[in-house]
Amino acid sequence: MDLLIPLICAFIITFMVIHWVIPIAEKVGLVDIPKGRKQHTGRVPLIGGFAIYFSILITSMLFIPSSKMLNVYLVSASWILFIGLLDDKYDIPVRYRLVSQVIVASMMIFGAGIYLTNLGDLLGFGIINLSFLGVFVTVLAVIGAINAFNMVDGIDGLAGMLSLTSFAGLAFLLSRAGSDWYLMSLMFIAALIAYLMFNLGWPTKILKKIFMGDAGSMLIGLTVVWLLVIGADSSLQAFRPVTALYLVAIPLMDMAAIMFRRINKGDSPFKPDTNHLHHIFMRAGFTQKQALIIISLFASVFTFIGVISEIYQIPEVIMFAGFLVAFACYSYAILHAWQILSWFRSNI
Repeated sequence: MDLLIPLICAFIITFMVIHWVIPIAEKVGLVDIPKGRKQHTGRVPLIGGFAIYFSILITSMLFIPSSKMLNVYLVSASWILFIGLLDDKYDIPVRYRLVSQVIVASMMIFGAGIYLTNLGDLLGFGIINLSFLGVFVTVLAVIGAINAFNMVDGIDGLAGMLSLTSFAGLAFLLSRAGSDWYLMSLMFIAALIAYLMFNLGWPTKILKKIFMGDAGSMLIGLTVVWLLVIGADSSLQAFRPVTALYLVAIPLMDMAAIMFRRINKGDSPFKPDTNHLHHIFMRAGFTQKQALIIISLFASVFTFIGVISEIYQIPEVIMFAGFLVAFACYSYAILHAWQILSWFRSNI
């Protein structure tokens, strides 16, 4: 019962805030208008991120023990939400978003005092200590995670479903280590379920459609990487650093692969296009729902492998090699998507 109360509160607050804020978003023009890559119907309110943030703000203050680290997280989340809302409304330049991400990374490192101190025994020769490089690696990790979840938010429910799998894995591993931060993961899951009911029109189409917007995807990315750094910290050691790769595998691999392709073409790595994994599925004839289910299942498998490997303490060098092989297969599959998807469709 003690666990259910904060989850129910997170769900109800998110649900109610969405209802209350939809008319305001429509009035001030905080809506997504179909054009270019955006093929949805009608003007869709971009308030999912705000509703999730407000819910987490209230429930974390009520149910998570107060600490400097929590306060710094909430300030960081407020800042990234503000920048995300500005981007949703005015489509601000990439450089402003990157500066904002560096700022929240600095809050994490110098305000909360958490950053990556080592990468574990990735190569089989002992722990790779980062020393002062840990600050720079953490900044890159924050920027990478925020943009990974932001970039993957391309079809209904995808960012929400992928983050659900990440938060589920984090909740289990942090709880297993006795960290109070596991509750943050569970509250995000509850809030995301409420959001997905509107976004996916489940279980009824009566609910008005909304998007989480950049504010929501950036907030999720920040929270996931925040919990990953806490969990991988040597003082807690809820999981080894290599396990983090499995908890965010699909967003991370999709971002890395598409950035490489953009740079290889001479484009900006942040230039929007329609070459993400979900776009490829849809061009191959899959519906949005089918693409969502398949990609979410892949993400769940990676999270499951990461959690099981952590429980049974599979050597880090094997886990890292396995992830590299998976990424190589993913990159090959993207380059040969049409042949593979044609075979896949003819055999399901």
